[in-house]
Amino acid sequence: MSPTTPPPPEPAATPATPAGGAGSAPGPPPASTAARAAESASASNAPPGATDPSDPADRDAVPPSPIRVVVVDDHPIVRQGLVSVLDDADDLEVAGAAGSAAEALRLVRTLQPDVVLLDLEMPELDGVQAIPQLLALRPDLAILVFTAYDTDERVLGAVRAGARGYLLKGASADEIARGIRTVFAGSSYLEPRVARTIMAAVQSPAPRAETALSAREREVLRLVADGLPTKQIARSLSITERTVKFHVTSIFQKLGADNRAQAVALAAQRGLL
Repeated sequence: MSPTTPPPPEPAATPATPAGGAGSAPGPPPASTAARAAESASASNAPPGATDPSDPADRDAVPPSPIRVVVVDDHPIVRQGLVSVLDDADDLEVAGAAGSAAEALRLVRTLQPDVVLLDLEMPELDGVQAIPQLLALRPDLAILVFTAYDTDERVLGAVRAGARGYLLKGASADEIARGIRTVFAGSSYLEPRVARTIMAAVQSPAPRAETALSAREREVLRLVADGLPTKQIARSLSITERTVKFHVTSIFQKLGADNRAQAVALAAQRGLL
Protein backbone atom coordinates (compact mmCIF):
# COMPACT_ATOMS: atom_id res chain seq x y z
CA MET A 1 0.00 0.00 0.00
CA SER A 2 1.50 3.29 -1.04
CA PRO A 3 1.91 6.11 1.53
CA THR A 4 -0.77 8.83 1.64
CA THR A 5 0.28 12.02 -0.14
CA PRO A 6 -0.21 15.18 2.07
CA PRO A 7 -2.50 17.88 0.60
CA PRO A 8 -0.76 20.88 -0.96
CA PRO A 9 -0.48 24.01 1.26
CA GLU A 10 -3.25 26.60 0.88
CA PRO A 11 -2.17 29.83 -0.76
CA ALA A 12 -1.62 32.73 1.67
CA ALA A 13 -4.54 35.13 1.89
CA THR A 14 -4.00 38.43 0.14
CA PRO A 15 -4.49 41.32 2.62
CA ALA A 16 -7.39 43.66 1.75
CA THR A 17 -6.47 47.12 0.53
CA PRO A 18 -7.44 49.68 3.23
CA ALA A 19 -10.26 52.10 2.30
CA GLY A 20 -8.84 55.29 0.92
CA GLY A 21 -5.66 53.64 -0.25
CA ALA A 22 -3.80 54.69 -3.33
CA GLY A 23 -5.96 54.68 -6.42
CA SER A 24 -9.25 54.27 -4.60
CA ALA A 25 -11.98 56.82 -3.88
CA PRO A 26 -12.16 57.98 -0.23
CA GLY A 27 -14.94 56.37 1.72
CA PRO A 28 -17.53 58.27 3.76
CA PRO A 29 -16.21 59.74 7.01
CA PRO A 30 -17.36 58.21 10.26
CA ALA A 31 -20.73 59.40 11.46
CA SER A 32 -19.23 61.47 14.29
CA THR A 33 -16.89 63.29 11.89
CA ALA A 34 -19.76 64.01 9.49
CA ALA A 35 -21.86 65.36 12.33
CA ARG A 36 -19.05 67.64 13.42
CA ALA A 37 -18.58 68.89 9.88
CA ALA A 38 -22.30 69.64 9.58
CA GLU A 39 -22.27 71.52 12.88
CA SER A 40 -19.24 73.52 11.76
CA ALA A 41 -20.89 74.43 8.46
CA SER A 42 -24.09 75.42 10.28
CA ALA A 43 -22.18 77.59 12.75
CA SER A 44 -20.34 79.37 9.95
CA ASN A 45 -23.67 80.34 8.37
CA ALA A 46 -25.20 81.55 11.66
CA PRO A 47 -25.93 85.27 11.93
CA PRO A 48 -23.60 87.42 14.07
CA GLY A 49 -24.48 87.22 17.73
CA ALA A 50 -26.38 83.93 17.38
CA THR A 51 -25.98 81.53 20.28
CA ASP A 52 -25.39 77.79 20.09
CA PRO A 53 -27.58 75.86 22.56
CA SER A 54 -25.04 73.01 22.57
CA ASP A 55 -22.29 75.39 23.77
CA PRO A 56 -22.23 75.61 27.60
CA ALA A 57 -20.86 79.16 27.37
CA ASP A 58 -23.88 80.22 25.29
CA ARG A 59 -26.31 78.40 27.55
CA ASP A 60 -24.98 80.34 30.52
CA ALA A 61 -24.84 83.73 28.74
CA VAL A 62 -26.81 86.47 30.52
CA PRO A 63 -28.75 88.91 28.26
CA PRO A 64 -27.96 92.61 28.79
CA SER A 65 -30.07 94.33 31.41
CA PRO A 66 -32.71 96.79 30.13
CA ILE A 67 -32.31 100.52 30.71
CA ARG A 68 -34.36 101.36 33.81
CA VAL A 69 -36.39 104.57 33.43
CA VAL A 70 -38.44 106.71 35.79
CA VAL A 71 -41.11 108.82 34.06
CA VAL A 72 -41.96 112.18 35.67
CA ASP A 73 -44.96 114.21 34.47
CA ASP A 74 -47.78 115.82 36.42
CA HIS A 75 -50.41 115.02 33.76
CA PRO A 76 -51.74 111.46 34.34
CA ILE A 77 -52.71 110.87 30.70
CA VAL A 78 -49.28 111.96 29.42
CA ARG A 79 -47.55 109.94 32.12
CA GLN A 80 -49.54 106.78 31.35
CA GLY A 81 -48.96 107.21 27.62
CA LEU A 82 -45.21 107.47 28.12
CA VAL A 83 -45.17 104.37 30.31
CA SER A 84 -47.08 102.44 27.64
CA VAL A 85 -44.75 103.60 24.86
CA LEU A 86 -41.59 102.71 26.78
CA ASP A 87 -42.92 99.32 27.84
CA ASP A 88 -43.11 98.36 24.15
CA ALA A 89 -39.31 98.62 23.78
CA ASP A 90 -37.44 95.42 24.60
CA ASP A 91 -34.37 97.23 25.95
CA LEU A 92 -36.28 99.68 28.18
CA GLU A 93 -37.95 99.06 31.51
CA VAL A 94 -40.17 101.55 33.35
CA ALA A 95 -38.98 101.28 36.93
CA GLY A 96 -41.51 103.83 38.19
CA ALA A 97 -43.65 106.86 37.38
CA ALA A 98 -44.08 110.08 39.36
CA GLY A 99 -46.50 112.98 39.19
CA SER A 100 -44.25 115.52 40.88
CA ALA A 101 -40.59 116.33 41.35
CA ALA A 102 -40.80 115.49 45.05
CA GLU A 103 -42.14 112.03 44.21
CA ALA A 104 -39.42 111.64 41.57
CA LEU A 105 -36.76 112.30 44.21
CA ARG A 106 -38.22 109.54 46.39
CA LEU A 107 -38.30 107.08 43.48
CA VAL A 108 -34.73 107.82 42.41
CA ARG A 109 -33.51 107.39 45.98
CA THR A 110 -35.33 104.03 46.28
CA LEU A 111 -35.12 102.54 42.78
CA GLN A 112 -31.75 103.88 41.56
CA PRO A 113 -32.84 104.09 37.86
CA ASP A 114 -30.54 104.70 34.91
CA VAL A 115 -32.55 107.49 33.25
CA VAL A 116 -35.20 110.01 34.32
CA LEU A 117 -37.59 111.30 31.66
CA LEU A 118 -38.47 114.65 33.21
CA ASP A 119 -41.15 117.27 32.58
CA LEU A 120 -40.22 120.82 33.60
CA GLU A 121 -43.53 122.48 34.43
CA MET A 122 -44.75 120.89 37.66
CA PRO A 123 -46.32 122.20 40.87
CA GLU A 124 -44.18 123.17 43.85
CA LEU A 125 -40.71 122.06 42.73
CA ASP A 126 -40.22 122.45 38.97
CA GLY A 127 -38.02 120.30 36.77
CA VAL A 128 -35.07 122.70 36.49
CA GLN A 129 -34.87 122.99 40.27
CA ALA A 130 -35.19 119.23 40.65
CA ILE A 131 -32.30 118.33 38.31
CA PRO A 132 -29.43 119.18 40.72
CA GLN A 133 -31.23 117.37 43.54
CA LEU A 134 -31.74 114.27 41.41
CA LEU A 135 -28.06 114.26 40.45
CA ALA A 136 -27.06 114.68 44.09
CA LEU A 137 -28.89 111.42 44.83
CA ARG A 138 -27.37 109.59 41.86
CA PRO A 139 -24.46 111.42 40.15
CA ASP A 140 -24.38 109.10 37.12
CA LEU A 141 -28.11 109.51 36.50
CA ALA A 142 -28.98 110.50 32.91
CA ILE A 143 -31.74 113.12 32.74
CA LEU A 144 -33.73 113.64 29.55
CA VAL A 145 -36.06 116.64 29.66
CA PHE A 146 -39.42 116.08 27.97
CA THR A 147 -41.46 119.27 27.93
CA ALA A 148 -43.66 121.54 25.83
CA TYR A 149 -41.48 124.60 26.56
CA ASP A 150 -38.53 125.62 24.39
CA THR A 151 -37.91 129.13 25.70
CA ASP A 152 -34.30 130.22 25.97
CA GLU A 153 -34.25 130.35 29.76
CA ARG A 154 -35.88 126.92 30.07
CA VAL A 155 -33.49 125.21 27.65
CA LEU A 156 -30.34 126.83 29.04
CA GLY A 157 -31.48 126.44 32.62
CA ALA A 158 -32.08 122.70 32.20
CA VAL A 159 -28.85 122.03 30.34
CA ARG A 160 -26.82 124.12 32.76
CA ALA A 161 -28.42 122.27 35.69
CA GLY A 162 -27.16 118.96 34.31
CA ALA A 163 -29.72 117.55 31.86
CA ARG A 164 -28.10 115.46 29.12
CA GLY A 165 -30.95 115.81 26.66
CA TYR A 166 -33.94 117.98 25.81
CA LEU A 167 -36.98 116.75 23.86
CA LEU A 168 -40.17 118.63 23.08
CA LYS A 169 -43.57 117.04 23.54
CA GLY A 170 -44.79 115.88 20.19
CA ALA A 171 -41.68 113.77 19.60
CA SER A 172 -42.39 110.29 18.23
CA ALA A 173 -42.13 107.13 20.32
CA ASP A 174 -39.02 106.13 18.38
CA GLU A 175 -37.37 109.48 19.06
CA ILE A 176 -38.13 109.27 22.78
CA ALA A 177 -36.61 105.79 22.97
CA ARG A 178 -33.60 106.93 20.93
CA GLY A 179 -33.10 109.89 23.25
CA ILE A 180 -33.17 107.64 26.32
CA ARG A 181 -30.62 105.27 24.80
CA THR A 182 -28.38 108.18 23.81
CA VAL A 183 -28.27 109.89 27.20
CA PHE A 184 -27.85 106.53 28.93
CA ALA A 185 -24.76 105.95 26.78
CA GLY A 186 -23.31 109.23 28.06
CA SER A 187 -24.00 111.46 25.06
CA SER A 188 -26.23 114.51 24.63
CA TYR A 189 -29.53 114.44 22.77
CA LEU A 190 -31.03 117.74 21.63
CA GLU A 191 -33.84 118.45 19.21
CA PRO A 192 -32.74 120.72 16.33
CA ARG A 193 -34.76 123.67 17.67
CA VAL A 194 -33.19 123.25 21.10
CA ALA A 195 -29.71 122.94 19.64
CA ARG A 196 -30.24 126.18 17.71
CA THR A 197 -31.24 127.95 20.92
CA ILE A 198 -28.04 126.87 22.64
CA MET A 199 -25.90 127.79 19.63
CA ALA A 200 -27.52 131.22 19.46
CA ALA A 201 -26.69 131.81 23.11
CA VAL A 202 -23.08 130.73 22.66
CA GLN A 203 -22.62 132.75 19.48
CA SER A 204 -24.26 135.91 20.79
CA PRO A 205 -22.65 139.22 19.76
CA ALA A 206 -19.86 140.72 21.83
CA PRO A 207 -21.28 142.69 24.77
CA ARG A 208 -21.29 146.42 25.14
CA ALA A 209 -19.57 148.21 28.00
CA GLU A 210 -20.24 146.48 31.32
CA THR A 211 -20.98 147.91 34.72
CA ALA A 212 -20.54 145.76 37.84
CA LEU A 213 -23.66 143.91 38.98
CA SER A 214 -24.99 144.52 42.45
CA ALA A 215 -25.29 141.66 44.96
CA ARG A 216 -29.08 141.51 44.43
CA GLU A 217 -28.67 141.51 40.65
CA ARG A 218 -26.28 138.57 40.95
CA GLU A 219 -28.88 136.69 43.00
CA VAL A 220 -31.55 137.38 40.37
CA LEU A 221 -29.15 136.40 37.60
CA ARG A 222 -28.38 133.03 39.22
CA LEU A 223 -32.09 132.25 39.49
CA VAL A 224 -32.62 133.32 35.87
CA ALA A 225 -29.83 130.94 34.87
CA ASP A 226 -31.62 128.18 36.77
CA GLY A 227 -34.61 128.75 34.51
CA LEU A 228 -36.97 130.19 37.12
CA PRO A 229 -39.80 132.44 35.90
CA THR A 230 -40.36 135.89 37.36
CA LYS A 231 -43.00 134.73 39.85
CA GLN A 232 -40.74 132.06 41.38
CA ILE A 233 -37.76 134.41 41.53
CA ALA A 234 -39.91 136.91 43.43
CA ARG A 235 -41.05 134.19 45.86
CA SER A 236 -37.50 132.89 46.38
CA LEU A 237 -36.10 136.33 47.16
CA SER A 238 -39.21 137.63 49.00
CA ILE A 239 -39.54 140.59 46.65
CA THR A 240 -42.27 141.69 44.24
CA GLU A 241 -42.46 140.59 40.62
CA ARG A 242 -42.11 144.23 39.60
CA THR A 243 -38.80 144.44 41.47
CA VAL A 244 -37.60 141.27 39.76
CA LYS A 245 -38.40 142.76 36.34
CA PHE A 246 -36.54 145.93 37.29
CA HIS A 247 -33.43 143.91 38.24
CA VAL A 248 -33.64 141.82 35.05
CA THR A 249 -33.80 144.96 32.92
CA SER A 250 -30.79 146.38 34.75
CA ILE A 251 -28.88 143.13 34.22
CA PHE A 252 -29.62 143.26 30.48
CA GLN A 253 -28.30 146.83 30.26
CA LYS A 254 -25.14 146.12 32.23
CA LEU A 255 -24.27 142.93 30.33
CA GLY A 256 -25.34 144.25 26.93
CA ALA A 257 -27.92 141.47 26.54
CA ASP A 258 -31.21 141.55 24.68
CA ASN A 259 -32.87 138.60 26.42
CA ARG A 260 -32.45 136.15 29.29
CA ALA A 261 -30.58 133.56 27.25
CA GLN A 262 -27.97 136.09 26.19
CA ALA A 263 -27.65 137.41 29.72
CA VAL A 264 -26.95 133.90 31.05
CA ALA A 265 -24.48 133.11 28.27
CA LEU A 266 -22.59 136.39 28.72
CA ALA A 267 -22.51 136.03 32.49
CA ALA A 268 -21.14 132.49 32.16
CA GLN A 269 -18.41 133.70 29.78
CA ARG A 270 -17.33 136.31 32.30
CA GLY A 271 -17.39 133.99 35.30
CA LEU A 272 -20.32 135.72 36.96
CA LEU A 273 -22.23 132.49 37.60
